Amino acid sequence: MGSISQHLAELDASNFKVTRSTTLRDVPLPGSPEELSHSHCTDHMVTVRWTDTNGWETPEVKPYQNLSIPPTASCLHYATECFEGMKVYRGYDGKLRLFRPDCNGQRLSNSAQRSSLPVFKFDQLKKLVAKLMQIDGPRWLPNPGTFLYIRPTMIGNGPHLGVQVPKEALLFVIAVPWPDISSKGLRLYASTPDTIRAWPGGFGYAKLGANYGPSLQAHGQAKAMGFDQILWLFGEDRQVTEAGASNFFIIWRDASGKLELVTAPLENQLILPGVTRRSVLELVSERLSTQSVGSLEPLKVVERTLTIAEIEKAAEEGRIVESFVSGTAYFITPVAMIRNVNTDISTLGPNGESAGYTTLIKSWLEHIMFGKEQHEWGYVIEDGEN
Repeated sequence: MGSISQHLAELDASNFKVTRSTTLRDVPLPGSPEELSHSHCTDHMVTVRWTDTNGWETPEVKPYQNLSIPPTASCLHYATECFEGMKVYRGYDGKLRLFRPDCNGQRLSNSAQRSSLPVFKFDQLKKLVAKLMQIDGPRWLPNPGTFLYIRPTMIGNGPHLGVQVPKEALLFVIAVPWPDISSKGLRLYASTPDTIRAWPGGFGYAKLGANYGPSLQAHGQAKAMGFDQILWLFGEDRQVTEAGASNFFIIWRDASGKLELVTAPLENQLILPGVTRRSVLELVSERLSTQSVGSLEPLKVVERTLTIAEIEKAAEEGRIVESFVSGTAYFITPVAMIRNVNTDISTLGPNGESAGYTTLIKSWLEHIMFGKEQHEWGYVIEDGEN
């Protein structure tokens, strides 16, 4: 599964079968129960079938509908499933954009390989999404400054109960209105040593459903105690990895007084290589590592193993400036505090407020996503079917 066999058809999004819906779904109002449900999808979906005998078939756009899979499907028994999280943005110039979609395409293909599913040419994913949005975008995303959440997913759906590499797979793409998650500061609950999200040699770096299901119980318990997310720790030294389904960042002064932006490394494969994470690191390195921006001092970008004890010590010494998480769902959201066992750690800085780095970084990304800044990361979807 590590490479695309030459005799099998490759994924090709240059041609589609299109079946338009004759019964259009209601577009939910902002803040409505339908939007808050995260499940009220647009009128259409994209599906592409794969078999081990023929490869990828012609992509289809069809009315949104339930899937039909056999009870013996591999995804139901052996977790042969992976997915992506993306957004499509209606720019202030009226154009639809995706943000760095090839990064999502490459990660989905890598996740597919890790879960024994077929790989594909990653640049085809953005074309699948673009086709769906050419049809559904005008009605479901008419207003500038808004977005839809996009969920590309691949499952092993063949009727083969035996423990084996899937002989059939389905790639599908759906779109759903998504509430704008905003918070003045998340409350994080540090995971306990008996609960581990990912481990070296595992699959924490891949976006698999198998990463998320086992974490939901701990997440629910944290929510019941009044927290927003779990801060996942690993190992005897309690390394900080991810916050819920988001990458975690902290800005502090090191022992010499220099400002650092610190986040966990990718090398040990404990965390997901987030597209937003990557973009934050690249923008800060380019725009804020050697020069001030307004009243904000330069930041040194540091990717290294970080422990909860280091964060607690930095808080005690007044060295924390601010903290935030990054991801497609939560975007850029500040972190207010972390509870580690019985200790509450403030991550808002010495004066109880953020210094402004999180707000600046968020604005840089929003300008690219909504077309206020013309940038190579913004992939414009050309007008299509209406």
